[in-house]
Amino acid sequence: AGAPLLPSPAKDFGWHDPGYIHSAVMTGLQPSQSYDYRYGSDSVGWSDTVKFRTPPAAGLDETSFVIYGDMGKAPLDPSVEHYIQPGSIAVTKAVAKEMQTGKVDSIFHIGDISYATGFLVEWDFFLHLIRPLASQVSYMTAIGNHERDYAGSGSVYVTPDSGGECGVAYESYFPMPAAGKDKPWYSIEQGSVHFIFMSTEHSWSEKSEQYNWMERDLSSVDRSRTPWVIFIGHRPMYSSNVGIIPSVDPDFVASVEPLLLTNKVDLVFFGHVHNYERTCAVYKGKCRGMPRKDASGIDTYDNSNYTAPVHAIVGAGGFSLDGFSLIPQSWSVSRISEFGYARVHATKTSVLVQFVSSGTTEIRDQFRIVKGGR
Repeated sequence: AGAPLLPSPAKDFGWHDPGYIHSAVMTGLQPSQSYDYRYGSDSVGWSDTVKFRTPPAAGLDETSFVIYGDMGKAPLDPSVEHYIQPGSIAVTKAVAKEMQTGKVDSIFHIGDISYATGFLVEWDFFLHLIRPLASQVSYMTAIGNHERDYAGSGSVYVTPDSGGECGVAYESYFPMPAAGKDKPWYSIEQGSVHFIFMSTEHSWSEKSEQYNWMERDLSSVDRSRTPWVIFIGHRPMYSSNVGIIPSVDPDFVASVEPLLLTNKVDLVFFGHVHNYERTCAVYKGKCRGMPRKDASGIDTYDNSNYTAPVHAIVGAGGFSLDGFSLIPQSWSVSRISEFGYARVHATKTSVLVQFVSSGTTEIRDQFRIVKGGR
């Protein structure tokens, strides 16, 4: 029927008819089980059989996941497209290798997904890139500026970063269990963790629909079932990156950060800045708790006496890397400008986070948060 009513380039020279997009909700699946499946039809043919494993149920002792943001895509041949990002190939290959261990329950991609930005055929390229990952485990996403932002579209920020897509392509390709159309915030529980996914691109001001939802969701967590709360979004609250455009919006921090402290959020993951950075237990720019080395030499935060969340930027998923200021902030504990992803393992009493370099598969930073059972 032609392009929907979107701004340029999504509506004109970037338009590509995606054809039919099929989606289905699978019911009756059991947690922590492997299923064989295929897709297609007798008329057009069937795919090869693929094995998919479901994540663990809420309340179980442990879960493991991979998390990154800001990936993009790159061709495997000499073809030309805009925003070619070879780092995305290295990261997806490293994560695919990680999945072969059988220790990845879910993958979380937290904004700036494909960087198609109005050139809609590039979503096809990106989906092909992540097929070895998303076809085998749960692939959950958060929306970023390059999926949603455009002037006059209702986004908080009025940059043309989505290329006129305004979230339409993203919501078509990644239907999450969201609050509603163009309300891409939701929460899930796996193992010992309650995950809350927000949209930094939709209003987060006090009294907004999203703010009220976050307040209700965070205050209703059953800590006896899921002792850990992990908060996920795209734009960060803390970053040592120095650029022409500030990475941190102080209004966003002023509005949402108090919710994290009030509800004792343990760990926060953001992207947007293309590197890896870890903070102390921080609130309003001040360290309330520093890690100490455990017997294995791993930086360990003791949340038995909660003080504030630990923040981690994991925006090194493939798009061109960002650097850091020469003089680090007092709240910044670790800074790495390399492509990679975070590997996370959570039990009832500890969360271990390891930043893995996609180039070498070495652990470049790791930390643990611990507390007694509740």
